[in-house]
Amino acid sequence: MQFYSLFYKIYIVGTNSIMEKDIENFHRLERSKDLDILLDRIGDSQFVLLGEASHGTSEFYRWRTEITKRLINEKGFSFIAVEGDWPDCYKVNSYIKGFPDSGKNSYDILHSFNRWPTWMWANKEMVELVEWLKLYNDRQQHQQEQKNKSFTSNSNKKIVGFYGLDLYSLWESMEAILQYLKKVDPNAIKDAIEAYNCFEPYGKDVENYARATAFVPENCEDEVIEMLTSLRSKMDVYSKKDHGNREEEYFNVEQNAITAKSAELYYRTMIKGDVNSWNIRDNHMMDTLERLISFHGEGHSKAIIWAHNTHIGDARATDMSKDNMINLGQLVRERKNSNNTVLVGFGTYNGTVIAAKRWGDKMEEMKVPAATDGSWDHILHNLKNDSIASSSYTNDKVIIFTRDEDCNIDNKINDNSSNKINNDNWRGQRAIGVVYNPQYEKYGNYVPTLLHLRYDTFLFIDETHALHPLHISTIDDKDFPETFPTGI
Repeated sequence: MQFYSLFYKIYIVGTNSIMEKDIENFHRLERSKDLDILLDRIGDSQFVLLGEASHGTSEFYRWRTEITKRLINEKGFSFIAVEGDWPDCYKVNSYIKGFPDSGKNSYDILHSFNRWPTWMWANKEMVELVEWLKLYNDRQQHQQEQKNKSFTSNSNKKIVGFYGLDLYSLWESMEAILQYLKKVDPNAIKDAIEAYNCFEPYGKDVENYARATAFVPENCEDEVIEMLTSLRSKMDVYSKKDHGNREEEYFNVEQNAITAKSAELYYRTMIKGDVNSWNIRDNHMMDTLERLISFHGEGHSKAIIWAHNTHIGDARATDMSKDNMINLGQLVRERKNSNNTVLVGFGTYNGTVIAAKRWGDKMEEMKVPAATDGSWDHILHNLKNDSIASSSYTNDKVIIFTRDEDCNIDNKINDNSSNKINNDNWRGQRAIGVVYNPQYEKYGNYVPTLLHLRYDTFLFIDETHALHPLHISTIDDKDFPETFPTGI
């Protein structure tokens, strides 16, 4: 019996890759209450970034949903910002806040997301979250009305928002600006039309635009900048706070103009094939996050971010850093204080996933093979302690890494990184994107990582299952996933 206890106090069976000092605590993960140690670790942090090891795994969405609900209910978080397009996600924001003409139900709104890969947000797991957010906000609004308080734009900040951080929506953002100006100030539409017309010869094809600007000096940069400048010059007029949702309507149109500006630069840079386009994208995400925090109240607002591990796990603790790549998780830690930020990574050992074999191809359900020997995913599969050994139901776990509040992360990484390939502290963590070929994954789907520095906490789901996309007709749309986790 003494040997049994000692055996399960060793954190990694058969390897010393995570030393005991790097893990503060871990526990089996079966139900919502098992997240208590994660909520304790989050404490009063202002930023919680929830990752995913793929864009097509049901359990990642469902556990992020459960964490999100608890953060909103128990810690008063203000909004969710996701790795999605601003215009599409703003439809969700409008719906959950009950804005006029914002849609009848979350299914129809999410089904309208038509940019490939549609399954990232048009899925049944998201329907459940969006409906929960709608009900939560309805209750908040009812409570305000019961107190006989006017539900103005100021009180709107007490309900939860939903926004997109990404920059792909060049044409959609410009079209949203045109529609806004037609409604509020038709005389000011000239700059927006000039920007729109500049892109029109490329047939709404960003690749055509990017290729054209690679060979000739002419581009549409000046037009999108002028459009943004023109909008900002009338901010005081457009964002009067005593006219319903005018303040957020202006914020929306200004963000669309910023997104169009960033998208133009991104697509123009992307054609060169260097890392600058990645950095432009994640800097845009960070800038958008900072704008959202300011809009909701710098001193008291809190943000939940949903994005892939490659965006939310600190890039300095991966091989991305050798290519001078940054990401959102790194930027939030640097700009907002690492002690005010919690990065939550996700991973799996095996299962199924929704992805495509090539960019733009039809989505399909694919098998995720057992993690390669020596990878973090394989090591975490074998991670045991008494709470997990005593469970006959699950090998899933939530892991809390040790926080050294006095140590600079760059110094900690340097201490571990003299040779990333041969140093046992650097191991691959699986990353599945929207394009995936399981038979080749060992050649390109494992990111060299210092796990305990890349994340603050980690949810490991041993066996995972494919997401439930809304656009796959073979799936019965009435057959929603069971409430997850069980026991709630």
